[in-house]
Amino acid sequence: MRNERNMNNNKHAAMMERKQDMMQQRRDAGSVATHFPEVATIVMNMTYNQSGSKSILRTFNFTPNSYAFFIVNCLRKDCVDGGFDLTKVITEMIRNRRAVAKGALSCEGTDSSTNHSAIAYKVDIHYT
Repeated sequence: MRNERNMNNNKHAAMMERKQDMMQQRRDAGSVATHFPEVATIVMNMTYNQSGSKSILRTFNFTPNSYAFFIVNCLRKDCVDGGFDLTKVITEMIRNRRAVAKGALSCEGTDSSTNHSAIAYKVDIHYT
């Protein structure tokens, strides 16, 4: 019982540390306007898929004042160091002045579960 409690405490501490790290990364990222002055809006539509669960649709809207941070956490509560990084997708779209991109990503988590989530995404970028 004690070992199980210690494991849960360690996992919770790791998750809290990860959350704080991501909050700092978001602040350090700067604004969309600073990095991409030609961008008016970015809309990320994501459909989370995980075996045994209903799909979940989430939408993220970025304006020039938003942080230029395009990493989204995994929705599995027991996932460690997981998430979906769309930074490369978005920066390549902007570099090539593309308006729409679609694709899929798997969770980057490191836990031993074989039931990680995945997303299908669509990114729309509007330019000034």
